[in-house]
Amino acid sequence: MKKNLIFFIFIIMFFFKNTAYSNDKNFYDFQINDISGEEINFKDYKNKVILIVNTASYCGFTKQYTDLQNLWEKYKTQGLIVLGIPSDSFNQEKKLNKEVKKFCEVNFNISFPLSEITNVKGENAHPVFKWAKESFGNSAVPKWNFHKILVNKDGQIIDTFASFTSPMSSKIIKKIEKAL
Repeated sequence: MKKNLIFFIFIIMFFFKNTAYSNDKNFYDFQINDISGEEINFKDYKNKVILIVNTASYCGFTKQYTDLQNLWEKYKTQGLIVLGIPSDSFNQEKKLNKEVKKFCEVNFNISFPLSEITNVKGENAHPVFKWAKESFGNSAVPKWNFHKILVNKDGQIIDTFASFTSPMSSKIIKKIEKAL
């Protein structure tokens, strides 16, 4: 009876295993289009520390763009990439990429990389966000705009930060400096 139960559990685990992403993938296995429609191949970010942030133009946290730009300017020469992923997953983003680009440049003088408007949660999430959930768990799934995912030089997630955590907080700065 015990052997049958173990065999049954093994069969259930085998059939219900999520095989969409394996643990041997990392951040560098993905790509996304930038705000102008050109491909960003994450392989180009190898040996860099990446802070992925899903952004939105109409969010109460939109002012964090200022701190994201400051973070980028302070650490980019040391190997930090700030990657903004505009998203309408929470219904707070403009509808067109060119509107987002203009908004970011005019209001925040953004010079760090921005992707095109992208889904960040659920079934239609971009593959990098599905990988993040698979490899790091639910804390990697954005609960709201300006959720942050920190990726180390090996392309693995090392931490996540909630929307209310300022990009220039000591908590994030310490993790970035350690990873650099």
